[in-house]
Amino acid sequence: MATIVGAITTSHVPAIGGAIAKKLHQDPYWQPFFAGYPPAREWLAKARPDVVVAFYNDHGLQFFLDKMPTFAVGAAPEYRHADEGWGIPTVAPFRGDPELSWHVIERLIAEEFDLTTCQEMLVDHAFTVPMSLLWPDVDAWPVRVVPIAINTVQYPFPSPARCFRLGQAVGRALEAWDRDVRVLVLGTGGLSHQLDGERAGFINKAFDQMCMEKLVAEPEALTRYSTVDIIREAGVQGVEFVMWLAARGALTGTVARVHASYHIPISNTAAGLLVMENRPRGAAESRAAA
Repeated sequence: MATIVGAITTSHVPAIGGAIAKKLHQDPYWQPFFAGYPPAREWLAKARPDVVVAFYNDHGLQFFLDKMPTFAVGAAPEYRHADEGWGIPTVAPFRGDPELSWHVIERLIAEEFDLTTCQEMLVDHAFTVPMSLLWPDVDAWPVRVVPIAINTVQYPFPSPARCFRLGQAVGRALEAWDRDVRVLVLGTGGLSHQLDGERAGFINKAFDQMCMEKLVAEPEALTRYSTVDIIREAGVQGVEFVMWLAARGALTGTVARVHASYHIPISNTAAGLLVMENRPRGAAESRAAA
């Protein structure tokens, strides 16, 4: 049976990819941001995932405004990155896991989620930047991937509650996967930011930190926000927080916070990182009794 080891949620600003390429890790502007990631990588070394199931949003590389699925699941043997116009170097291709992808797709459709299935799929910076932060300086990615894209670009958006339920359905599908694999769930985007309009540069630190706190122990409270509520509180692009909710929804055990980091600003964005461990139900109680 597949084991869900935990979830990592992280920002994916394209400027991060540029900073990685220019090796600005010790630059005074970037150093506080990059300093948050070594503990996440240390946890990953212990968790040893075989597969990453990633919730992210595409910004126009694979899908554009004329055809924008609400939810899309990759079912390809390989995923490539391409030039998005941000000046970010393209990264090595990612190995897919088509058998797991189709298992997830079939389970989600059985639970009445309407999906776009992609047997060819480009992945953009929302996918590649987090992977580069978690596995830096690799010639070949050490994990297989299943990308799940959520629309946060073209209105109307799926609600936070719907995205959380999507994550829960993915978690059930993973638990039902009859393979001895270790799965990491990845949720990318946010936190609060707005790139244009009257509120360009808007950041809501108090709201971000509240969301990071409740995501671990009380995620259902965050599903009570509407999409408009999140845009009001976190800016137009802050709606990307729904990917964090989907990732949290996929955790099926007792969830423990392992590490958290929050830094502002990075390219006018509030940058957050959260590492959550998925422990089998009853594990915490057994340790407490011991």
